[in-house]
Formats: sequence, C-alpha cells, structure tokens
Amino acid sequence: MAVATQSLEELCINSIRFLAIDAVQKANSGHPGLPMGAAPMAFVLWDRVMQYNPKNPKWFDRDRFVLSAGHGCMLQYAMLHLTGYDSVTLDDIKQFRQWGSKTPGHPENFETLGVEVTTGPLGQGIANGVGLAMAEAHLAARFNKPDATLVDHYTYVILGDGCNMEGVSGEACSLAGHLGLGKLIALYDDNHISIDGSTDVSFTEDVSKRFEAYGWHVLHVQDGNSDLEAIAKAIEEAKAVTDKPSMIKVTTTIGFGSPNKANTAGVHGAALGKDEVKLTRDNLSWEYPEFEVPEDALKHMRKAVDRGAELEGAWNKTWADYQAKYPTEAAEFERMISGKLPEGWDKALPVYNPGDKALATRQTSEKTLNALAPVLPELVGGSADLTHSNLTFLKVSGSFQKGEYENRNLRFGVREHGMGAICNGIALHGGLMPYCATFLVFADYMRAAIRLSALSQAGVIYVMTHDSIGLGEDGPTHQPVETLASLRAIPNLLVIRPADGNETSGAYKVAVEAANQNRPTLMAFSRQALPQLEGSSIDAVTKGAYILSDSEGTPDIILIGTGSETPLCVEAATKLRAEGKKVRVVSMPCWELFDEQDADYRESVLPKAVTKRLAVEAASSFGWHRYLGSEGGMVSIERFGVSAPGPLAMEKFGYTVDNVVAKAKELLG
Repeated sequence: MAVATQSLEELCINSIRFLAIDAVQKANSGHPGLPMGAAPMAFVLWDRVMQYNPKNPKWFDRDRFVLSAGHGCMLQYAMLHLTGYDSVTLDDIKQFRQWGSKTPGHPENFETLGVEVTTGPLGQGIANGVGLAMAEAHLAARFNKPDATLVDHYTYVILGDGCNMEGVSGEACSLAGHLGLGKLIALYDDNHISIDGSTDVSFTEDVSKRFEAYGWHVLHVQDGNSDLEAIAKAIEEAKAVTDKPSMIKVTTTIGFGSPNKANTAGVHGAALGKDEVKLTRDNLSWEYPEFEVPEDALKHMRKAVDRGAELEGAWNKTWADYQAKYPTEAAEFERMISGKLPEGWDKALPVYNPGDKALATRQTSEKTLNALAPVLPELVGGSADLTHSNLTFLKVSGSFQKGEYENRNLRFGVREHGMGAICNGIALHGGLMPYCATFLVFADYMRAAIRLSALSQAGVIYVMTHDSIGLGEDGPTHQPVETLASLRAIPNLLVIRPADGNETSGAYKVAVEAANQNRPTLMAFSRQALPQLEGSSIDAVTKGAYILSDSEGTPDIILIGTGSETPLCVEAATKLRAEGKKVRVVSMPCWELFDEQDADYRESVLPKAVTKRLAVEAASSFGWHRYLGSEGGMVSIERFGVSAPGPLAMEKFGYTVDNVVAKAKELLG
C-alpha cells in the first residue's frame, strides 16, 4: 500500500504509532508495543469522543483521560502533541525518558500538563479513574440544577492485562460497580502479552465475567486493530448506560505492524531495534523519516484546538448563566474548584485546656473532623470498614451511595489499597479534599497509594488510628512497630503523631493547608485516652517540634516525646526536676515539619550543646539517630508487639514514668 492510498484516519493512527516507535528507539528505552496496538482506540477517543481543550488543559469540565497502563506513555505523549497541547512539543518527544524532559518514562501529572494522574504501577490508574468519576458524580449532584448542568464530564481509562492482574484494580472496580458510576468508561487493551510472554502462563480468567460480577456493563470489540467504527459504537453504547460503569474489552495486537515482534513479549518493554523499525515502516508503508508527522494528519488532529475552544466557550456561557441564577452556589463552586480555603476556616478548630477530660486522639480527631465539616464543604471521605473505630463519620451528611452522590461520607469497604488510590483520583480531580482512614498498621496495605500521593502531589489526608502497642489485645498483627519509620521515609509526606487535643487540631490545620497545596498528610492517632497537656498548642504543630516545658538555664537533658508517649515525658520531667535536674520536654509531632524550619529555630529547640537527649516513642528507633546524636538514648520497641491489655503492654515494654526517669538518669550518668 502506497502512502497516497492511506486514509486520513490511517495516517493519524500511524502517526501515533511511529512517534512512539521513534521516541523509544532514540531513547533505546521504553515500551513501544502498547502504543502500536492501542493507537486506534486512542485515536477514536481523542478525535471523536472526548471533550477537552488543548489550549486550556485545566478547563474544569473536560473529560478526564487516564492511561492506567502507564508503561505505554508514548501513546499519551503522542496524543498530547498531535492534538495541540503546548506542553508536549516534538522536541519533548525526541527527549523521551531523558533528564529534565517533559516526557518521562511513565506519565507524571506534575511533569506534563495534560496528564491527569501519575501512572505506571499497574492498577493504580484505573483506581484513580474510579476516584475521578466519584468526584465528578459528587460535584454534579451538589451543584447541577434542572436548568443548569455545570458538571458533566466522563472519565476514560485505558488499562491493560497487568492492571487487571493487580489487586488494587479489583478493589476499586468492585466499589465502582457498587456505586453505579455511569460516567466511568474503561477500555481494556486485551493483547494477551505481558513481560513474561503470553498471559496464558499466569492469567486465564474471563475478565469480562469478572467485571459483570462487579456490576459493570461489559462490551467486546473483537478487532481493535482496525475496526474504528466498532470502537466508536462501543463507546457510544457505554455512554448510553448511565447506571453502571462500562468496561470495553478491545482485542488488539501488541506491536501491531512489526513483522517479527508483533504479538510477542519482545515488543512489550524494549525498543524495536533499527532493523525492525525499518521493516515496520516498510510493512505499514510509512515513507516518512523519523519524528515526521504528515501534514494532513497533523492538520486533522489539530482540529481539537478549535473544537476545544468551542466546548469551553459553551461551558463558559453555562457558567455565566449559573452565576446569575444561583450566585450562592456559584460562589461556593468557584472557591472549591479554585482551591481557595474559606476565610477563617481554622477558627472552627477545637481548643482544649489542661484539666479537660482525657481523650484518645482518635476521639479528638472525630471532634475536629466534625467541627471542620460545616466550614469546609469540600471535605469528603471515609474509612475502610472501620468507621466506628476510626471515628471518621461526618455527622452533617449521609453516605455517598448510588443515586445519593451528594453525600460526603465515602464507604470504601475493606479495601485499603483501593481506598488510597481512589482518594488520589478525587484529590487530583480538583474541587474536593479527600480523607481516608484505617488502622495505622494497615498503611502497609495501601503503601503504594500513599507513596503515589506524595509523588504525584495529591492532597490526600490519611487518618490512621490505633497507632501503637497501646491498642492492646488485638496483638502484634494489629500493633504497628516499624510503620511510622517506614512512612517517615517517604519524601513529601507529612507524618504527624499528636499528643493531645490541641495537637490534633494543629495536625488538621497542617493537613488541610498541606492538602490545599497538593501535599499529603498522614496522622497517627491513639486508641487510649491521653491528658490535655499544659503548654500544648495548635500553632506549634506547624513547627514540627516545640518546647512543651522547660527548666531555667541550659538543660541537662532533653526528653523528646511523640503522641501518647509525650505525657510520660512530662511526668518524668517533673520527677527529675524534683531531684534538681534541669529538664526540657520537647513535643515532636512531625519530623518533616521540624526539618523544614530554619537552623535558628531548630537550634532553639534542640541546641547542639545539649547532647543528653532521650526520645520516647512506642515504635522502632529507626531514624531517630538524626535527633539524638551519639550520646542520646531512646525508649523504643525493637520487636513485634504482644496480645495483652493496652496498659499492661505499655508497662511491659517500658512505657512508664519510672522507666523514662531511669533511662534519663542512665544517660546523665
């Protein structure tokens, strides 16, 4: 077939394929097979179906596109470039996977404008898509009027075999089916190849039946290589089903067009090689040099620019009419999607005084959440089937369910990993501030999603309760020991362990402001009751660590506490001072915030001249060396916990005032 005989659509589709082929070949790194096979479905989506504006990638009512099979990212970069996004130039494509490029090896929302969520770890993208669809459904239910549809967009996801193998996708898709998210449409690139070869070696289930069991509407396009009309028809059928999410299985050939590598693992994760690139060009009658896009194809694809301007213009008119008819709702909507916090929102934070009733910090967390809910309408969230243990229910609202999308309490079920990934999608959608909750030890079940919150700058608030051996009888499976240390190792994640009610309010102040700046926060709360401390402060939490109590002059020793162990430090200091020791007590709810303070502040709290320091935390000592130095010590746990009543467990592991006093004296010699 000569170039002249190729239809315009074939020119466009092959332009997608060869941008991917050439970029991967130049980098000698990447995954050309998926873009080659999935180019037809991507073309139909971006050319015929999706509503977006390349010149304003952040237009609020755009359809969201997620490439869950993120290893095939050259598919997305090609689409962004061809449709006229300024964020991906031809030079950017030539710099695929290179230092500082806007075309990294997997799609990253913070690097490339037009990429909605960071994908690559398989299954995360489809779970993010569930969150995007939930956010759309909630905002539509909250703000749309019978005569004014302000929020009306779809979430489209391309996922692969690997995404369907990963458990996180099952968790999220099960919930999506339960919720009946009709504006979520997933196109499954059914190519039967993974890195190990044919998926037959490990994956032979009927994916369509599984999704039907989840409650999804399922379709199958048998020829995803060339039957564009079947793809378009399937998407239209999916859009017509409004009470279920849709999964369209699109059977394709990975590496389509490559004579020797198509339908093999060899095209999955490696460049074709110069010889095979030439053979593929010959096979597809592609006579254009590398990185050249035929003028007719580019002209056609760039029609998306005018189309997008018209779409956004029509929405702007709807928005203007809405503002005139519904000024109160319009003002709230505008504030929420712009990411501005309400004036004086933090005045709602509860304040506690010494002598107030001792409460578990999970209880002060509950009070804080419910104090904030009326003043922060963007706050939505829930628990992984632990609502009455995590204490995370918002009393101002009902539960977000099918047909009741206006409600703010999200019921995730026992799906920690899916919950975290869904909340990333909600946060990155815009307009909402999600929180999610479980026991601290089960952060391990959602670590990949927490890490991606931090990496992709998703302002999720993680509410973790039952934060130590103090939870008691559930025993070592439920008692986090190494968890805090491992979470503190994640860059860009704030880990806060409050000691009382004021510090809990301070933690939420930090968390809300951080979420508003696209940074996640994880708060660890106690099951056991803790006293309200003299000197504790909402604002001091923003410093990460502060002087809770002090002696006159230079301290002989500094006691450093976090969370439920801080009161032990306070009482131990009182005993030590009675014996003539000069003791400073430092509460350190957040390492990361303390490390971000200037050197003068850090020195004022932990002066270098005071080398005798004792940290008290019911967790591993890992990482504490940075604050303790060579002469410091710690009351810590270097083994798994035990099944016993919480107070007894704390006593047996040395978390008593007397033991803290003894350890301090030992350091003092």
